[in-house]
Amino acid sequence: MAEIIWGLATSHVPSIGAAMDNNRTSDPYWPPLFDGYEPARKWMAENTPDVAIVVYNDHANAIDLDVVPTFAIGTADLYPVADEGWGPRPVPTVLGAPELSEHLVKELIDDGFDITVCREFKVDHGLTVSMSVYCPDPGTAWPCLVIPLIVNVIQYPQPTAARCHAFGKALDEAIRSFPEGLKVAVFGTGGMSHQLAGARAGLINEPFDRMFLQAIEVDPVSLTELTLEDYVREAGSEGIELTMWLVMRGALDEQVTRIHEAYHVPASNTAAALALFDNRISI
Repeated sequence: MAEIIWGLATSHVPSIGAAMDNNRTSDPYWPPLFDGYEPARKWMAENTPDVAIVVYNDHANAIDLDVVPTFAIGTADLYPVADEGWGPRPVPTVLGAPELSEHLVKELIDDGFDITVCREFKVDHGLTVSMSVYCPDPGTAWPCLVIPLIVNVIQYPQPTAARCHAFGKALDEAIRSFPEGLKVAVFGTGGMSHQLAGARAGLINEPFDRMFLQAIEVDPVSLTELTLEDYVREAGSEGIELTMWLVMRGALDEQVTRIHEAYHVPASNTAAALALFDNRISI
């Protein structure tokens, strides 16, 4: 059967990708962020999955805001990189894992989650920046196949933190029931605290972020008890993306090993973080 070997929580700030694409990571602004990634990147390079399931939110590049699914899974063979207004990022086309994708769709629907099936779409920075955090120098191909898993954190009503965590648990069961012995990594992306518009634009709440980083390892259930209003109040309107970390954490075992954590303020007006967990009990 397939198994989840590790989970990664990471911010997907578009300027992180731009810094990498334009060889600006050594500029004075960026080393505190990218230096924090290095231990995790080294470990992940030594523990390459067969498939990465990347939980992210589309930013109106693949999905029209007139039709917003709560949960959507890509089932394509490949996913081109979206042009978000300044040309597609110079990163490889994302290759899918359609057999596993189709299996997940069926199992999740059978488990009571209504999944939107996406057979053709382009992936934006929510996915590609997260992949670049994992693998900064992919060359002509990413090191693993990828399944895009989109969650609506953009348009009301969004799924609650508890629903996202429960979705992660169902995702784990669906992965385990796949007969092929694949090694799977699950990414929960977005966050941490930030707000991009309105009277609270620029909001960053480091105490809340630090609490979240600790609780997601040892007490994720406590984070599911927060309402969406709690997340917006404490972490900003875009900080609601943290609920996608709970999809990843729900998919992991109750006991995990924290491999590395990094937190940096700010990355383009965002509190940016990374948390990497080994999901293998024997480690």
